[in-house]
Amino acid sequence: MIRVANTYWVDERIKAQRVAQRAASLASVRDVSLDIIGSRADVRRRGGIIPSWVVFGMVLLATLAVCLTVNMRTRAKMLSATEQYGIIQTDVEALRSANRTLREEINELKTDPRAIEAAARSRLNMVRSNEIVVPVE
Repeated sequence: MIRVANTYWVDERIKAQRVAQRAASLASVRDVSLDIIGSRADVRRRGGIIPSWVVFGMVLLATLAVCLTVNMRTRAKMLSATEQYGIIQTDVEALRSANRTLREEINELKTDPRAIEAAARSRLNMVRSNEIVVPVE
């Protein structure tokens, strides 16, 4: 148990030393950036690296691009939905007309004896008792 605690303490000490080594390498990065960009006073005197009107223009351009993209996608979805609505509407009308003809046929079969006889002869192949069926090939 003591060994485990000691190895943990040693590992933590090594990690702490690594952080100090990283800070030293960051200092060299600062020196390089000072050589390239200059000090803060130099940057302020030059007015910044990128002019503010360029940054503002880029923000406006990005906003315009996002708005156009959203509008184009919304329009495409709306056209697709309108097309689907038209297709469904024609299907509904076709089903309504089919239902109407079926209702009329049901009413005829309930009330008209000639319609009942015609349906029995055509659909069920029925004949009257005094008729003779002659098959023709």
